[in-house]
Order: sequence, then C-alpha cells, then structure tokens
Amino acid sequence: MPMVNIKITKTGATAEQKAELIKGATELLQRVLNKNPATTIVIIEEVETDNWGVGGESITVRNAKPKP
Repeated sequence: MPMVNIKITKTGATAEQKAELIKGATELLQRVLNKNPATTIVIIEEVETDNWGVGGESITVRNAKPKP
C-alpha cells in the first residue's frame, strides 16, 4: 500500500487542483511502479507560510518582498 505525502503552502490551491494532484500521483505510481490505484494513499498537507522557510526566511517574508 503506497503512500504519497505532498506538502504545499496554504496559498489557495483549489479543490480541483488538489484532486488533480491526487489523481496524477496515483497514476504515476501505477505507471512507473505498477502499484494498485485502489490501495494508493495520497495525502496533501497545507502548511502556513510562516511555518515554511527557504534561504533562512519564511515564505511569508519572501512573498512580501517586491518582485524584480
């Protein structure tokens, strides 16, 4: 029973986008590893941008900076 855990920031992914991620991850495991889609688990975790850091700063701070 394969399990995929997808972590994304809480930045407005729609229910449709999440459904596409679930479907796509399931299909990928079936195609590449011959895993049964009926027993494949996909979990999407949404993380607050204050709790996700890159390059020593939170995504909240990075997103607040002016874009070049």
